[in-house]
Amino acid sequence: MLTQLFSDIGSIWAKYGSVYLTGIANTLILATVSTLIGCVIGFFCGILQTIPYGPGDLWVKRFFLKLLRIVIRAYVEVFRGTPMILQAVFIYYGMPYFFGISFKDIWTVSIIVVSINTGAYMAESVRGGIISIDPGQFEGAKAIGMNHFQTMLYIILPQTLRNIMPQIGNNYIINVKDTSVMFIIGFQDFFAVHKMVSGAVFKYFPSAFLEMGGYLFLTLLASFLLRKLEKKLAGKSSYELVNTDQLVMTAGTYIISGKAPYDEKNRDYKGEMQ
Repeated sequence: MLTQLFSDIGSIWAKYGSVYLTGIANTLILATVSTLIGCVIGFFCGILQTIPYGPGDLWVKRFFLKLLRIVIRAYVEVFRGTPMILQAVFIYYGMPYFFGISFKDIWTVSIIVVSINTGAYMAESVRGGIISIDPGQFEGAKAIGMNHFQTMLYIILPQTLRNIMPQIGNNYIINVKDTSVMFIIGFQDFFAVHKMVSGAVFKYFPSAFLEMGGYLFLTLLASFLLRKLEKKLAGKSSYELVNTDQLVMTAGTYIISGKAPYDEKNRDYKGEMQ
C-alpha cells in the first residue's frame, strides 16, 4: 500500500510539480503580505484603543475616542466572530450588491480579506501588550517631559512588539494554512492546486498526502525562523558584569583597587584607598 502511495505521489509530482511550487509561492506571498498589513492594522487599532482621556479633557475628544473605540470593537468582534471563508464571499460577491464595487483582481481581494482578518486578532494582542507594560514607565516618561506620542513611539511600542512577537508568529502560521479558504473566490494557492490536481488524476488521497506534507514543512520552517527572530529581539541571554578590579566613586575622589576589591563573605571592601 505504501509503495503504491509513494508511486502515485511521485508520478503526480513529476507531472504537476511546477504547479504545486507555484501554489506554494502564492500561499507564502499572500500569508506574508497579509500578515504584515494585518500587523499595521492591529497596531493602529491597539494604539487608538489605549489613548488616555479623562474628565478634564474636552468633551469633543472624549466623544471622539469613545466613538472610535466602539467602531474598533465592532470591527474586531465581526471579523473574529465570522469564518474567513464567509468574509471572502461577502467582500468578493457581496460588495457589488451593496456598494456596486466589483473586484477583478483576485489577489487584491485575497490580501484585503486576510489582512483585515489578521488585523482584528492583532488589535487585541497589541492592546493587551500595551496595557501589560508597567504604568510606571508612562509616569516616568511624563516626568521627563515626553508627550503621549513620544512615550508610545520610543518606550512602549518597542516593548510591546517584543512581547507580542510569539502572537505575530502564530498569526503568520495560521495565515499560511487559512489562506487555503481563498480557493472559494478562485485564488490559486497551494490548496487550490491540490483540488485541481486531484480532479485531474482522479486520485484524491495521494495529492492530499503531498499537500499535508507541504503545509507541515512550511509551518515548521516558519516556526524555526520566528523562534530565531524572537531570540534576536530578546537580546543575549548572558552578559558580563562591570570589571570590579577598580571602582571609582562618582561622589568622591578615591578608587578601590586590588585583586579582591570586595569581600562577599564579610560584605566589606578589601582594596586600598587612593
